[in-house]
Amino acid sequence: MPATILHVSDLHVGARGAPDVGDSLAALVERLRPDLVVASGDLTHRGRRGQHELAASFLQGLDVPVVAVPGNHDIPHAFPARFTRPWAEFERHWRTTRPVYASDSVFVVGINSARPWRHQSGGVRDEQLAAAAARLAEAPPGALRMVVLHHQLIGAPWRTRKRPVARRNHVLGALVDAGAELIVSGHTHQCAVAERHEFEAWSEGRRSTVVATAPGFGRPRPHRRGETRGLLAYEVDEHELRVQTFIRRAEDWSLAAVRRYPRADAVLGQ
Repeated sequence: MPATILHVSDLHVGARGAPDVGDSLAALVERLRPDLVVASGDLTHRGRRGQHELAASFLQGLDVPVVAVPGNHDIPHAFPARFTRPWAEFERHWRTTRPVYASDSVFVVGINSARPWRHQSGGVRDEQLAAAAARLAEAPPGALRMVVLHHQLIGAPWRTRKRPVARRNHVLGALVDAGAELIVSGHTHQCAVAERHEFEAWSEGRRSTVVATAPGFGRPRPHRRGETRGLLAYEVDEHELRVQTFIRRAEDWSLAAVRRYPRADAVLGQ
């Protein structure tokens, strides 16, 4: 059964000068009618209670199921809460930092890559990878097997200052071995989408896995060249995954790019 997933990231609710894009996003949701919204972290700017309340109200008010994972900005900025209760406010609204969403069309597993003792960089432990693999094994036949985390596994070539998730190759390999077809993240505030065979050589079968990083949604910084406000939409059917990039222009969202990839059970190049 076909499905549409809207992927937003890095809302940074509470950041100074952040514009109100709620009405235009609601209009895009009405236009695309997604089955699911995925939010890949940094929903808030400083992890404060009021910011979490606004972010949750905004996303949950779209009247579409939402899968959310935390980012490095969703941890309290102040001590000692950053270490004693880093996920309390996030879990108050989203219940868990390891969400799972299941339907006949889409199976999503969330991974928490944020670390309280790091400001920017993130990591995924082996036990988290094992837990994600166990959950992916529960996906219904034919459902798109999707993994979401905050820290990127792929970045735009003109943006190198933010490090990807620690042990990127190990994390990617483990998720591919677990059957992930689509791995999505945020963090860099720039868009990057690729099929893994475009940047990694593997000796095993030619299974397709698409890796995507959503552009920043709530806090672009114009002095960083190329950084824009945008989001991704994924349309999936039995044979194909289509990735659409929407960018913010004036008061609306414009389609900037469309990419098409075969599903995992298809042979690349045929």
